[in-house]
Amino acid sequence: MPNANQKPFTIGELAQQAGVGVETIRFYERKGLIEQPEKPLGGFRLYSSDAVARLAFIHEAQQLGFTLKEIRDLLTLREIPETDVAAVRGRAAAKLAQLEDRIIQFQRMRVTLQDLLSACPGTGDLNECPIVDALSTPLSTAAPNSNKRRATIGKKSPVKTINLSIEGMHCDGCAKTVESLLSSEAGIKAATASYNTRSARVLFDPDAIDADQIMKVVARAGYRVQETS
Repeated sequence: MPNANQKPFTIGELAQQAGVGVETIRFYERKGLIEQPEKPLGGFRLYSSDAVARLAFIHEAQQLGFTLKEIRDLLTLREIPETDVAAVRGRAAAKLAQLEDRIIQFQRMRVTLQDLLSACPGTGDLNECPIVDALSTPLSTAAPNSNKRRATIGKKSPVKTINLSIEGMHCDGCAKTVESLLSSEAGIKAATASYNTRSARVLFDPDAIDADQIMKVVARAGYRVQETS
């Protein structure tokens, strides 16, 4: 219910205050990001001014690259009294690491496209276009050293396990952050983390990632990590 000391808003007024569309608010309600007020008999649903701040939080988090699920988790953390700063910092650090990985991928894509554009004469028959040729070449017929990933296709890689000791986790939310961060890394097949034991267990493809890289993934999130037997 709206705060009695604050002017309540209809959904249209809320949309105007927050600078979003009415349908956006309804979408957030369906996703569980905004609580839908009860509709009084013969009246309109009224939203408190807190909804404006909540919408601003959602918008800014989206601009930083957080998914709606991640935003919902952050909003949930805000409502848990025992949550401390470290839990939110861990989520932000995990998102930063993901964005840095995407930047590396985009940089590689940029270099590849630059090479293709440099090789393209810009005129002539489409059958002679190096860009179309490169995009049409099946992975199985690509040059063996043109791409590390292509070179290993069809080769069954052994899966290894690494056990990690992790210091700096302050709650179960931190453990979930570590799990999410590790699971999103290429070459990692599965990851479990425990706040109670301050540890993590990771199954990984040694042809795609090694132990040092795995530990760096956790360290980038602000935790102290070392391999255990």
